[in-house]
Amino acid sequence: MKVRTITTIIALLVFLPFVLYGGTPLIAFSYLLAIIALKELLNMNQIKILSIPGLISTLALLIIMFPQNAGSWVGVYQLKTLTILSFVFLSYTVMSKNRFSFMDAAFCLMSIAYVGIGFMYFYETRTAGLQFILLALCTVWLTDTGAYIFGKMIGKHKLWPVISPNKTIEGFIGGIFCSLLVPLLLSLVVDFHYPMWLLLISTVIFSMFGQLGDLVESGFKRHFGVKDSGRLLPGHGGILDRFDSFMFVLPLMNILLIQN
Repeated sequence: MKVRTITTIIALLVFLPFVLYGGTPLIAFSYLLAIIALKELLNMNQIKILSIPGLISTLALLIIMFPQNAGSWVGVYQLKTLTILSFVFLSYTVMSKNRFSFMDAAFCLMSIAYVGIGFMYFYETRTAGLQFILLALCTVWLTDTGAYIFGKMIGKHKLWPVISPNKTIEGFIGGIFCSLLVPLLLSLVVDFHYPMWLLLISTVIFSMFGQLGDLVESGFKRHFGVKDSGRLLPGHGGILDRFDSFMFVLPLMNILLIQN
């Protein structure tokens, strides 16, 4: 617990200045985190980041994460480039004589989309306004805290024991309940320009999908037989272990709330 607490404090001291300042430093920081997260995910499937598939995946990740406000050409450029890279992956299955299989190629492409979209929306959400990234961060953090407390206190019914044996239905509901405090408190100091009822409904959805994101990553680890995605954060695991919920919440927030 002591190591976990120290890691949390140090991580917040590094993390929060980037979030509060935003701009180019946050974009660069998001790229760094995404590359580490991609490395962790590929490692689960025994694909090295410095291998040919790993380097192609990294290139595709950089393209996926290109800022959306750079111009309308970005989407077209991304689609064409990723289509070409998909053909490269498939061609490599032949050149490697199926040591790198079709399933490996599909895994790489899904990893690129999963990590790239999640971390692209990390800085895109901050660009939309500090209040939105604070809403996302606090919703996930308070959901995790509430789920843990309610699960410990009254948790009796397992939520999804095959994937995550310690999570309970009571904890799941308790996390959602606690997350509702976030828009209520944040609205006292920032203006979202949305009615409270919409913020509360949105927060419930974000809380639910944040917990789903955590279960998805738990499913990855269970499938590949690993305890943590990495060792970068002592007591916490890897970047994926800390950002799994955000990678569901941030894109969803942009789709449901910010872009409407």
